[in-house]
Amino acid sequence: MKKVMAIGLWLLASCAMAQTDIWRQDSIQEVVVTGTGTRHLLKDAPVQTEVITQQMLSQYGGKSLEEILAGLTASFAFNEGDMGSQMQLNGLGNSYILILVDGKRIHGDVGGENDLGLIDPQNIEKIEIVKGAQSALYGSDAMAGVINIITKKHNEAGFYVDNSTRYGTHNDLRQHNTVAFTLGKFNSQTNFQLQRNDGWQNTAEEWAEGVVLTDSRNKTVNEYRNWQVAERLTYQPMKGLELYAEGSYYKKNILRPQNGRHPSCDVYTYDLRYNNASASVGGKWNNITLDVDWNKHAYYYDYTAKHYDYVLLQGEEYGDQNGEWFSVAMMPGQSKLQSDQQRVMAQLKGIFNLPYDNMLNAGAEYRYDYLKAPERTETGTADDWTGAVYVQDEWNHLKWLNITAGLRLVDNHNFGFRLTPKVSTMASVGDFRFRLGWSQGFKTPTVKELHYRYLHIMGSSTFFNIGNVNLDPQTSNYYSANVEYRGRRFTAAVTGYLNKLDRMIALVNVSESEIPPGVTQAYMGDGSTKVQARMYKNMDDARTSGVDVTLSYRLLPELTLNGAYSYLDTKAHLYDEKTDRMTTVVIDGTAHHKWSASALYSHAFTPAYKLGVSLSTRGSSKRYYQNNGDGKGYQIWRISTTHDFPFKASKFKIQAVRLEFGVDNIFNYVDRTMHPYHLGTNTSGTTVYGTFSIKFSGGKRVKQNNILSTKQNNNDEQD
Repeated sequence: MKKVMAIGLWLLASCAMAQTDIWRQDSIQEVVVTGTGTRHLLKDAPVQTEVITQQMLSQYGGKSLEEILAGLTASFAFNEGDMGSQMQLNGLGNSYILILVDGKRIHGDVGGENDLGLIDPQNIEKIEIVKGAQSALYGSDAMAGVINIITKKHNEAGFYVDNSTRYGTHNDLRQHNTVAFTLGKFNSQTNFQLQRNDGWQNTAEEWAEGVVLTDSRNKTVNEYRNWQVAERLTYQPMKGLELYAEGSYYKKNILRPQNGRHPSCDVYTYDLRYNNASASVGGKWNNITLDVDWNKHAYYYDYTAKHYDYVLLQGEEYGDQNGEWFSVAMMPGQSKLQSDQQRVMAQLKGIFNLPYDNMLNAGAEYRYDYLKAPERTETGTADDWTGAVYVQDEWNHLKWLNITAGLRLVDNHNFGFRLTPKVSTMASVGDFRFRLGWSQGFKTPTVKELHYRYLHIMGSSTFFNIGNVNLDPQTSNYYSANVEYRGRRFTAAVTGYLNKLDRMIALVNVSESEIPPGVTQAYMGDGSTKVQARMYKNMDDARTSGVDVTLSYRLLPELTLNGAYSYLDTKAHLYDEKTDRMTTVVIDGTAHHKWSASALYSHAFTPAYKLGVSLSTRGSSKRYYQNNGDGKGYQIWRISTTHDFPFKASKFKIQAVRLEFGVDNIFNYVDRTMHPYHLGTNTSGTTVYGTFSIKFSGGKRVKQNNILSTKQNNNDEQD
């Protein structure tokens, strides 16, 4: 592999000897907003921020957000499944990671997993990543960090249309379209995406029913199809004022194998279907912003074979909360709602310049969560609300020193008030930046952790996972230190961190006596099937610590080398009921070492043709799990090429045509561990893809200046 890498870099360097391009990144620097809510040049951001740029996204050619984050950073790990993606950032999972799209929270959690198919990779301008709960702007979902996905905006005076069609191995189809137009003060942008894949099977071995099946039809990744349409309308009646309304609808179907020889495996009796919808209205007047959002995420079982289900009827006529259970036959073609999550959120925020070089960021939020799960909650529904106010001040009186401090006051209707402080400092010495940060986090249990209950089948084991209304909130203290150098060609950053969590919530094995009344009869079975009950409980404490390193070197004007490495160590104290004592365990999914590297080459050979080449690798050491064996370590190589054909102004206004070709997993690595214990990576081996893209424009594009003057840096906020 080292030889292949060396040969590839040599070829790229040889092609780049004609140094005709200028050093573009020296004159156009990245602007970030996520860490403080205010605009800063990346090198001057008070809170250390990692950016996946448009150039990296364009040349890497990732088909999904999971593929992009895993391939272009070293801090993330994923287990992709039917329910979504089990994501981990520096040792903490989905519920501790806040995902934003243009500053707004996405909504799509299913059983602790996020359906990242909601995010269209072709519509991403760049990605900003802030690790740890380092900002007062974000609430309980950000203990591990924040991922802010900034989408492409089209504000041409006239119309804009683009099309991108990608096709690859396993009949993998990715379709993207945008239609945008501007009429005076009015702008409309419509986005459409479609994704489908036939799925694949890495092994026919499966551990089920206490035996190893050698002819299982269960796939490593099941066939799926999803599509989404989104609309955004904006109106600018006067200078400094913008009003907007937007909405989206998303549908996903997961088609699972049918008519298996072992019908006790539930994958043969129903498919999964997800329906999402969202609507938002708001506006911005100078530096004051108001947003009101509604989101809905529902998932269903679509039955493909006869299936017997149990229904609990409750009420006074059935004798109290224990109720009475009835067996109901579900027939092919019928559907049943499993969970309907809805959220309403309102946010008002503003940025104010104060004397003595202080800039104040203040805001208020209200969030209402509603869960409808007729057979998975005590009463069929559950809800929760949280209010918060925050203030964050940036003091920059000395040019070489920035101090940012904030407070966030949270009020939850179940757990009352909590105040959390945040402090970060940055000192500038030439091309060096030195940052220190400390922050507290406060996270109340989710509605599902409090009330949700469901069966989870894993190999020959069946787990009954139960919500717990007696949970306590989780708290955290996050410490970080960062040293960064940004020169003309070379950039390096080293960040050390320690995240200490108290009363961390996790699923813990419990005895039958601890199961709430009314659910034992149905879920513990008659003894023919072994069912292990697990309940959400507060662990005593947990900690994650590590070091992240990122490097970038512009070897030639057309050739940039990037590298990233992440070391992670985790420990959690877990109560062992058998020994009646606390034991120290590694948090599930932890890999001590992860890394990524890439070589990006780009050169315009003629005004009508530009070539881009990306050679990259990503890898991980083994991942640790308590119950299911460790996931194997891996290293995967990838090459992709882009071929751009710019067009001069023409009658039909063709902007550009692009062709992309790529090969992922060049050396055909596949984890053949029997299902469902393939916990390292689920890649299917070598895959290929090709993409055709074309853009049309019917007017002049409004240029966006990414270079900030000192005055802008202190006064402007990213939309």
